[in-house]
Amino acid sequence: MNEMIIRLSDAERAELADLADATGRPPEEVALEAVRTHLRAERDRVGETAGRLAGQHAALLRRLGQ
Repeated sequence: MNEMIIRLSDAERAELADLADATGRPPEEVALEAVRTHLRAERDRVGETAGRLAGQHAALLRRLGQ
């Protein structure tokens, strides 16, 4: 597993600590869940956009593949 350092403002760190305390989890777990949720949402958004563009430009993509 890799480590990453994320710099947070004092306000962000306090908000993360408050949320972690309120949910009974460590701040690292709350942050990791947020990253995973964001990555899934972005993957879905990019996939939808790629699918839409591929559909709009299907003829061109077929010609380029020849």
